Amino acid sequence: MSENNVCYTFEAALEMAVKMEDDGFRHYLTAIQKVANKGAREILREAALDELVHKHELEKALVEGHMGNGKGLSKPVPTMNLDYVLTKKELRPDSDACEALIYAIHLEKGSVDFYKRMAQGCAGAPMAPLFERMLADETRHLQALEDMYEKHCLPEG
Repeated sequence: MSENNVCYTFEAALEMAVKMEDDGFRHYLTAIQKVANKGAREILREAALDELVHKHELEKALVEGHMGNGKGLSKPVPTMNLDYVLTKKELRPDSDACEALIYAIHLEKGSVDFYKRMAQGCAGAPMAPLFERMLADETRHLQALEDMYEKHCLPEG
């Protein structure tokens, strides 16, 4: 995807989205295999499974030539933008759940940015609602991760 809001064909746009979801899944899988902390592994596992669900939805749309029935969120939810204040670091075997949450927040923010660019580039095109729905879903995931981080990792203020 270039930075000048280009919209691709339905198939090309979906192929890009499938690759992005698969890349995210692979990052989570590598992280799961690296960390030993049970809580961190569970956070990463859940995030990896979300990526697989998205990838499956997108692949199904490729086969069927359209994206489902349009149910689900259609507007992005607000997030705290913790990715701006939390430094992304490579996970280590001794990484804890808070470090896993930071890692996942940064990966989900990348997905949010991808779907935002795709939705903007395809505004008015038949596949725009697909990318808007995926953007909404990714912002929901990001918000859940940020809420978890706030609840378990930030000191009481």
